[in-house]
Amino acid sequence: MTHPPTDGPRMATAEFSIEGDHWRFEGRATVPVGPTRVDDLLPLARSISDRIVLETCKAVEATGARVSCKKGCGACCRTLVAVSEIEARRIRDLIDQLPEPRRSEIRTRFAEAARRLAQAGLLETLRHPERMTGQEYDDIMTPYFQLGIPCPFLEHESCSIYAERPITCREFLVTSPAENCAKVDSGGVVRVRLPLPVFNAVARWNVPAPGHVNERWVPLTLTPQWAEDHPEEPPLRPGTDLLGEFLRHLSVKGEATERG
Repeated sequence: MTHPPTDGPRMATAEFSIEGDHWRFEGRATVPVGPTRVDDLLPLARSISDRIVLETCKAVEATGARVSCKKGCGACCRTLVAVSEIEARRIRDLIDQLPEPRRSEIRTRFAEAARRLAQAGLLETLRHPERMTGQEYDDIMTPYFQLGIPCPFLEHESCSIYAERPITCREFLVTSPAENCAKVDSGGVVRVRLPLPVFNAVARWNVPAPGHVNERWVPLTLTPQWAEDHPEEPPLRPGTDLLGEFLRHLSVKGEATERG
């Protein structure tokens, strides 16, 4: 076991296992014991999501089905994509770091998406997702998709920020013909169901005791404006607490031990 320098942050390692119907893998994460930004644990959440997707796809394909998602198929990039508040601020930062004229080009695309949503009468509802019930969310999906508004990062039907793509995008996979995803009637779309969706766990980070909504999300196409309207960052918390909360939301048993 290696130890960090004595003047460095104290760290803790958590070992956990994640199980699906036909697979299981062991994981280990090292996080600070002291005050930590929630955003600092987002890469860990992404890596766990990617592993769950990988193992689930292997299990699905072992049954003879095949994941049909491929480069150049961007129909799902025109749906109402929900991202966690953590990811919304991450996207804002990503845009701010882009060089010109790329930064202005992407901001223009977001502004155009908001204009079209306003024209369709959907903008005000989507600006307050915390007020939406599950039924209201389901009801707005079809009219949103009918507008055909592409994700501002979609280029040539592929994601231009693939490494930074939201967890919702990582976890949306289908086994039905790819062309079915472009149809408004989604009856022909067969999704891959993940046993442990990481998006839900991330969207519950730092959320107070649940009322009628226990997840916080933002429409991807409105993330820059939402982040501007909500500049306050979540409070710093011990990294071990954040990790433990995430694992509980994910329904994974784990135990953290201090190291260093």
